[in-house]
Amino acid sequence: MPELPEVERVRRRLQPALTGACFDRVVINRGDLRQPFPTGFVRRLRRQTVRALTRRGKYLLAELSSGDTLVMHLGMSGRFRVEPTQSLKGHPPDPDTSLENRHDHVVFTMSSGMTVIFSDPRRFGIMDLLSAERLAHHTSLGRMGPEPLSRAFDADRLASRCANRQITLKVALLDQQVVAGIGNIYASEALHLARLSPFRPASALATAAGTPRPSCQRLVHAIKSVLRRAISLKDSQRDGESRFRVYDREGKRCPTSGCRGTIERIWQAGRSTFYCPVCQR
Repeated sequence: MPELPEVERVRRRLQPALTGACFDRVVINRGDLRQPFPTGFVRRLRRQTVRALTRRGKYLLAELSSGDTLVMHLGMSGRFRVEPTQSLKGHPPDPDTSLENRHDHVVFTMSSGMTVIFSDPRRFGIMDLLSAERLAHHTSLGRMGPEPLSRAFDADRLASRCANRQITLKVALLDQQVVAGIGNIYASEALHLARLSPFRPASALATAAGTPRPSCQRLVHAIKSVLRRAISLKDSQRDGESRFRVYDREGKRCPTSGCRGTIERIWQAGRSTFYCPVCQR
């Protein structure tokens, strides 16, 4: 599933096509994704202008001139394509292209001259239209923790959310009420950079008084660092080069300077955790 950096890169790619533009045409090619499209989805979007396109955790939020918000989630396999509208007109369909695009479920033709297409083979993505009141009480969005790259997320905030919790640090970082948008990949990456064991209890980040320990400061810094780096990376990598320090690198040498450890893989809460048993304590 795409995590915060991947979703943020999608937001930045969509922004020029969507922000300030209105929906000239909306086409949905099926009645549902993970859940049914809301009643009047096409009608409520048409001729509305996108005032802002933001991200909350792993959700994309398009604020509309109507006051509604278009809520989008990529799910497991969802992706967006942005193409000039003019390039899609007047060309006979190519059989190979038609086969590749058979999972194009939503098409937004925008006044910006661009067409935004949502494709999702597994159909775990979400598109919903919410009023301001419904958005505030959304099951997931309404209870989300602070954005990890915001000033609101600091050592004090993380310590307060982890104090007295006996779940492991890795599991705590996956809790969207603790911090928004961190998934399995970047939880492993941040813990390695901070040299903290994924087996540590989350409560170890805070003193008895609830103040952050130095390990909490290191973890907050590591979280921000790995997310910023991931957002800035290009999608393509050189042959043999990994985007990650430890994720999916079982059996590889630990990249920490001076460490002679080897990356191991274990299971926590049904997810793979990659870590170095030598330098992560």
